[in-house]
Amino acid sequence: TEITSSQQTANVIRLAPYCRVSSDSEDQLHSFAAQIQYYTEYAQRNPQYRLVDIYADEGITGTSMEKRDDFHRLMRDCKKGLIDRIIVKSVSRFARNTVDCLTYIRELKALGIPVIFEKEGLNTMHMTSEIYISMHGIFAQSESESLSGNVKWGKQKSAEKGNVAISYKNFLGYRQGEDGKPEIVPEEADTVQFIYERYLEGDSISLIKQKLEEQHILSPTGKQ
Repeated sequence: TEITSSQQTANVIRLAPYCRVSSDSEDQLHSFAAQIQYYTEYAQRNPQYRLVDIYADEGITGTSMEKRDDFHRLMRDCKKGLIDRIIVKSVSRFARNTVDCLTYIRELKALGIPVIFEKEGLNTMHMTSEIYISMHGIFAQSESESLSGNVKWGKQKSAEKGNVAISYKNFLGYRQGEDGKPEIVPEEADTVQFIYERYLEGDSISLIKQKLEEQHILSPTGKQ
């Protein structure tokens, strides 16, 4: 593993983990806490590392570089000379595509900062790393396209049989019956009828919402 002259002098590697946490608001804090614990323990097991900070973006933002605020903070700190090494779980979590990945890797390499990809066992300072990353991108894209095609085919065949996917936990008035088809929930049927009646009478959505809350009627997930 290559290290810079400043690292050799101080004999300490300033480590910066980058991760993507769950985009589900209920899981995000737990996901981030788990990442903090993992990388804190990782640094403790390796005395030469000093943890600079943990940089994390929501998983859903991986498709848009403009929204990856902490990734850009990471890059700024690298340019300021605050970081010696970056560690990431996998190539797919670092950038939205192979071109972006290689662009940032080369920029960091010019600064003397390697990126370590744990899953693939890659160090971007090694000559062959870009070849492996390019191959990984090709296989990942091919797998994604194949999976997408299979899912679309499966949905099409299911629809041809008259099956419809319903998120029952967010669905008012119906539940999944024993035959797999929707069946009416009697205690929720009156609420559904009330909503339609008020709408046909000319009530706005906000007024219907207000009337439901006045009657202490909750949503399918048990919220106001």
